[in-house]
Amino acid sequence: MLNDLARHVADGLRKPIKALSSMYFYDDAGSRLFQQIMGLPEYYPTRAEFAILERQGAAIAAEMRPAAGPFTLLELGAGDGLKTKLLLRALLQGSADFAYAPVDISASAMTGLVAALSRELPALRVEPVVADYATALRALKDRPGSKAVLFLGSNIGNFDPAARLDFLRQLAAPLSAADRLLIGFDLQKDPRRIRAAYDDAQGVTAAFNLNLLTRLNRELGANFDLAHWQHYTDYEPLTGAVRSFLVSARAQQVHIGALNQTFDFAAWEVIHTENSFKFTLAQISELAAQAGLRVVRVFQDEAGDFADVVLACRD
Repeated sequence: MLNDLARHVADGLRKPIKALSSMYFYDDAGSRLFQQIMGLPEYYPTRAEFAILERQGAAIAAEMRPAAGPFTLLELGAGDGLKTKLLLRALLQGSADFAYAPVDISASAMTGLVAALSRELPALRVEPVVADYATALRALKDRPGSKAVLFLGSNIGNFDPAARLDFLRQLAAPLSAADRLLIGFDLQKDPRRIRAAYDDAQGVTAAFNLNLLTRLNRELGANFDLAHWQHYTDYEPLTGAVRSFLVSARAQQVHIGALNQTFDFAAWEVIHTENSFKFTLAQISELAAQAGLRVVRVFQDEAGDFADVVLACRD
């Protein structure tokens, strides 16, 4: 029986334009590479959002917590929790009664996060969840009491428009009018800065993209020769979309043992691996309304590069 990854690869490589989901970037090696990306000089989103949470964390915490009673703070894609710790500290300092439920698909990343939180924030109640977003959203419906949901790091931009709207509607479904969402949005800006953030001079982003092929070799018995694949990315200002690709540098065949199938690639044929959309504040408000949400408050860094937006279900 095929696992989820194998089924996804079988479907994705049979498409007219081959495509694989960025959710499969994050095996243990991919998670480590992304930690490196966040520290790169070109990669502004992490620094911008960190500045928001560092300088406005108390105000954000006040917007996120319910008027009374305990609540669950569930974070989708928690990673190393570097930025989230700023908000957690603000909530603890404000004597908020809550449990933190970080969600991440990487077991090693979760182990590291839980250990770090135990050392740095021993008073924090942590209920870790190793799962993908879909599983976490299903579990969210069963959690009693008030809820606050975090989706930081501009991850919302990885969804194409239709999937993004569907995802937000799924997020909104288990929430009451008193519950809150905090979502990070990377804002539109100089197109050159955006493109550089996804094609850094050191080649770490290229290694991150190519690691997906290494994962397929290891887990599915594929024989991708990374010497004949390249990373490519570009930014389209009209749509606000960064699109990343793996490019076949020659005509070649790749056999995937788990599928018992061989795939043909023409020279310079691409596998589409990631979208990263950038937004305007007007687009964010429109998207929220379409999903049955309303904008409660917008927090931005000084340069206006990034926005953390507090959302609630419409009454």
